Amino acid sequence: MQNIIIGWDVGGAHLKAARAENGVIAGAVQVACPLWLGVAELDRAFDEATAAIGRAPVNAITMTGELCDAFATREEGVAGLAAIMARHLDPGRAVFYAGRSGFVETCDIAQQATGIASANWHASASLTGLHVREGLFIDMGSTTVDIIPVSEGRPANLGYSDAERLIHGELVYSGLTRSFLMAGPKLVPFAGQWTPLMNEWFASMADVHRILGQLPDGADLMETADGREKTKASSCARLARMIGRDSGEADETAWEWLARFFAEAQLREIMDAAALVLSRGHIAPGAPVIGAGIGRGVIRDLSGRMGRPFAAFDDLIVANPEARAKACDCAAASAVALLASAQFPA
Repeated sequence: MQNIIIGWDVGGAHLKAARAENGVIAGAVQVACPLWLGVAELDRAFDEATAAIGRAPVNAITMTGELCDAFATREEGVAGLAAIMARHLDPGRAVFYAGRSGFVETCDIAQQATGIASANWHASASLTGLHVREGLFIDMGSTTVDIIPVSEGRPANLGYSDAERLIHGELVYSGLTRSFLMAGPKLVPFAGQWTPLMNEWFASMADVHRILGQLPDGADLMETADGREKTKASSCARLARMIGRDSGEADETAWEWLARFFAEAQLREIMDAAALVLSRGHIAPGAPVIGAGIGRGVIRDLSGRMGRPFAAFDDLIVANPEARAKACDCAAASAVALLASAQFPA
């Protein structure tokens, strides 16, 4: 008998799903789901994801979308997103990942809301611990970076809530695509001078990585800041706006150097947080960095700077060849699917 489980990661910007068949990831998908436009976006995204990945008798759900401003509180968000997902998945079974408490049923959501809220990182780090006894798990998505030490086969985090993890360096609000450039460095070098930035959403990190040729295919699913094309030339134009210029005022090389500065500033911010986590002394110098998410290429560069070996999340799991890359993009969805496969056998 086949054991089929779909793992769902309901984010504030994307819905991710991974299909596990007998403990093997057979497919994964990421769909744009901008919840700040309203929770109806989840209905649309679910239909799109289901068309790509199908249905399953058991569904394991984790989330971060409860933080979006469609909800007054995180508890309200957990309850609201859980109700929408349970309705869509019926008559299939829906279980929700509550971090240290494991999977809980729909009837337990109110009591477990704090554990369910933004616990997707815990699922990924827990699955990593089943394969790597000691290492540093880093997942770079579109918006944030999770930095979780794994020790003795378990997550060794100091924080649990987003607020706590921000304090301890385990959560960095900088991602591969959606981060606003005005949220980064306040001064940038251009034409031999330090120049302030326009405090406007003229460009994003997607533009930076596109200019540098570092943006993976399918990683940038959101509209651009100006609604124009997702080309290198258009990204240069948006980047130029950040310093009050038109792209024609300099050659392509100048915009590439400016993009490289933004990318370096982002890497330093992540490096600082990782250094804080590693300074606890719980991870041996030779322990690997395990990279996940659409920004794992950045994390690979980071591991080299730290002098640590690198392994991709999909190197740890079993996945069909055509599903491996997307399973790594959707690491939390893959993790809850595989964790649930062990707990809810057919």
